[in-house]
Amino acid sequence: MRRVKLVLEYDGTDFAGFQLQAQGERTVQGVLEAALARIPGTRPRVTAAGRTDSGVHALAMPVHYDTEDTVPVEKVPQALNALLPPDVRVLAAEEVPSDWHARYSARWRRYLYRVLNRSQPTALDRHRVWWVPQPFDFPKIAAAARMLEGEHDFGAFANREKRATVRRLYQAHVEAVGGELHLHFVGSGFVRGQVRAMVGTLVEVGLGRRPPEDVARLLENPERSEGGATAPPQGLYFVAAGYSPWEAGAA
Repeated sequence: MRRVKLVLEYDGTDFAGFQLQAQGERTVQGVLEAALARIPGTRPRVTAAGRTDSGVHALAMPVHYDTEDTVPVEKVPQALNALLPPDVRVLAAEEVPSDWHARYSARWRRYLYRVLNRSQPTALDRHRVWWVPQPFDFPKIAAAARMLEGEHDFGAFANREKRATVRRLYQAHVEAVGGELHLHFVGSGFVRGQVRAMVGTLVEVGLGRRPPEDVARLLENPERSEGGATAPPQGLYFVAAGYSPWEAGAA
């Protein structure tokens, strides 16, 4: 028996998220486990570093599975990509120790959110960005984002979360890239819906609907009803997970 780590890229547009669903909806986990089941010797139950929602994308999602197959690990990406649909690709594969865990061994996770900020919508990227045509006050968004860094109770940004809502956010960085606003978040972990709710709140700041200081208030009084609207899923990307302590600028 060996444990194999995969790194996945996927377009979440036509998936009901990563995780298997009770009603049998199409999921990334479902199509990956179906492909693995066609390789004799695998135990096609995969575990991922994160659980993306319906419509959310991934650039490099680590997952692991256990197997007794004899396929050389360097051939695994080619073998699986021949069996997977075109909206999921295996970018890399490697053998890892049996106690390595894609989720529990992760020390941090990085997300990117793309907002298209121009007067006209997009045809080609309509499933990959959130179009907001009104002009932003960029300095206010950047100032509000910095307030999110550190260890806080993120309950004001949690959707239907049953777990504790205290998390550590290592980085909340905003940059203008062409006609887009890119929001980068790195944290030890995220509560359900946190990134999209933070983005929705920051966009409201940028549009002048709430002051930047309101973010600090939400962290002190973590009521979801006080936070901003949840941004749509198509602009969100799981970028990476790290398995050593976070160092700014190292990832």
